[in-house]
Amino acid sequence: MDTLALRLRPLTAFGSPLLGDTLFGQVCWAVRHRFGLERLNVLLEGYTAGHPFVVVADAFPEGYLPRPALPLSAYRAVAGADRKQTKRRHWIPLAALAAPLPDWLQQSQSDADLIGLAGDATKPRHASPALTVLHPQPHNSISRLTGTTGRGDFAPYTLMQRWHTPEVALCCRVVFDSERIAVSEIRQLFEDIGLSGFGRDASIGLGKFSVEPLEQIWPTQPQANACLTLAPCAPQGLGFDSARSYYEVFTRFGRHGDLAVQLGNPFKTPLLLARAGAILTPSEMPRAPFIGQGLGGDGRLSKVIPDTVHQGYAPCIPIHLPLERTA
Repeated sequence: MDTLALRLRPLTAFGSPLLGDTLFGQVCWAVRHRFGLERLNVLLEGYTAGHPFVVVADAFPEGYLPRPALPLSAYRAVAGADRKQTKRRHWIPLAALAAPLPDWLQQSQSDADLIGLAGDATKPRHASPALTVLHPQPHNSISRLTGTTGRGDFAPYTLMQRWHTPEVALCCRVVFDSERIAVSEIRQLFEDIGLSGFGRDASIGLGKFSVEPLEQIWPTQPQANACLTLAPCAPQGLGFDSARSYYEVFTRFGRHGDLAVQLGNPFKTPLLLARAGAILTPSEMPRAPFIGQGLGGDGRLSKVIPDTVHQGYAPCIPIHLPLERTA
């Protein structure tokens, strides 16, 4: 398996966060539109048997990784920072991998640090210290009988839109099988997604981004004995050391996109996943920089499209997890 890093620059608001499992779904649709259904079926052969053709990470600030889902007691304390300030430090710079894991929190950054607001008196007070800001967008449906909005299905409503700060570019890492799909094809597929739009409300202009290649070596730590995940994944039943694995779970209420929404039932079976930033300790380190499992197939995820699969894999960074916590 080979690796690739892409720089994504948001051009519009987004209706959905740029998460790896959702990006994988749109990559599959992009394959179908550009190369045809037969090529997609070939690429998905063996997907649930540990042989994915591509594994996509979340889009993170360029040059940073998510802070591992470890308790704060696993890190050395940050001098002069209270607990609230410490918990805002979500991002670990790639340079921190040269230091032991307990020192990572001292080198970590908050959203405000990344966009240059922390301690900068020249920035306007209304400037947001978050990398993504949610804004409500009004919507309405017009009744053809009355020509106006109304009650029930025609009542006005709002949906939240995500606006990414323009100061920070995003990096999306990809693990792929170069014998089945080429680097140029992956980049083209991401460009297709960026042009058509990603996620919810792409049909009305949301989710557009530009794509640029990034020259980056895959990050790693010496003497690695654990994995830091870069996307939601499904660790269930894979034999990870429960005493040395840390993660935050969430329920993915998946929906079909693209042409499948016209088939009558866009909803998929809910899945329990571990968020990006999980620390998973396998009995043996993986040979390729991804971990997890492929989900679905045989109608287990969707009755509308029985062959539907979901990315329960995640690109991962090999790290060294100390045997004992830092006091």
